[in-house]
Amino acid sequence: MGKSSFLRNKYWVLRHGKSIPNEKGLIVSSLENGIRSEYQLASEGVEQARLAGELFLKELKENNIPLENVRICYSPFARTRHTAEVAASVLNIPFEGPQCQVIDDLRERYFGPTFELLSHDKYPEIWAMDENNPFTKPEGGESVDDVASRLTSAMATIESEYQGSVILVVSHGDPLQILQTILNAASEQTESSCSDLALKIKAVRTPSILSQHRKFALLTGELRAVL
Repeated sequence: MGKSSFLRNKYWVLRHGKSIPNEKGLIVSSLENGIRSEYQLASEGVEQARLAGELFLKELKENNIPLENVRICYSPFARTRHTAEVAASVLNIPFEGPQCQVIDDLRERYFGPTFELLSHDKYPEIWAMDENNPFTKPEGGESVDDVASRLTSAMATIESEYQGSVILVVSHGDPLQILQTILNAASEQTESSCSDLALKIKAVRTPSILSQHRKFALLTGELRAVL
């Protein structure tokens, strides 16, 4: 069994470009705040999104992948929506058309009210907690495993709707780290005859695997092929 044969589509991930919260050094992780237009991309982030779109276009051409096979699935936050919109315009894909889809389960990890709108200098506290136990939630927020659970739902949605497509997943730092962690671990279960995606991922949602998600960190505007 090939490493990625348990997936019906090919995946690239793109972390949103540098956002206004990034520039201000703020944690904006609740959906309520995240969708506000004042928290979209900073001008540097728009440029990062444009460059990522051009790099993705180059990858598609090198792999002889037609644009009609591309789908862009993105988080509802202003910064990810903005990134997806810029990338779609580079690819000349209509953003309001059927090739672009917002998926709520791709949203940012909610770090809880004790971190929301505070300095991003507090991230190391969260990551230390994750490394110690990825099932521990920041007060009122989501644990790594909580995010893994809804990313499994997002993947199930995408995999049920598309087949043989190239999916560009536009999301956030923590969710994309966690997504890569679970897909990578699931792909290494080559001896498993189980083809059910949710069951395959459930088997790898263990503390030893989930606590390592920082290994898959992405910079703002970074594009990466998965598997």
